[in-house]
Amino acid sequence: MFRGLHHVSVDAKGRMSLPARLREELVQYDDAKVVVTIDPMSRCLLMYPLSEWEVIQEKLDKLPSFQPQARKLQRLLVGHATDLEIDSAGRILLPAPLRDFSQLEKKVALLGQGKKIEIWSQSNWEAQREAYLDLSSIDEQQLESLMDISL
Repeated sequence: MFRGLHHVSVDAKGRMSLPARLREELVQYDDAKVVVTIDPMSRCLLMYPLSEWEVIQEKLDKLPSFQPQARKLQRLLVGHATDLEIDSAGRILLPAPLRDFSQLEKKVALLGQGKKIEIWSQSNWEAQREAYLDLSSIDEQQLESLMDISL
């Protein structure tokens, strides 16, 4: 289970070091194999242990390909899915198209989200977090139900 916020760097070749705690979690799943794809809702990447990704891809494969929204989701998630391995130094090499999509530069924020890890450019994450913290766009009833869940 992935939790927490971690700040890491991406080198000039696109290699990203994973914090030891995340590496330990990932290795428990699949012997250091992960799948990284784009998030169709945000300018970030989604990193899954291989076994977790296979469950998602199976669900995506079952969607009716004649429905335009389902087809879009399949094309975005499966079409950008990239199999990666954690090297002996605890790094993964993020391909340039994925880095470009998510606007990754040197500073990166890794956000644990249960069965996956979101990979954000640090500046995009900080802007998104500020937008999330602006509660003025949530009506009172929604806010109360959210507070019941989170507290």
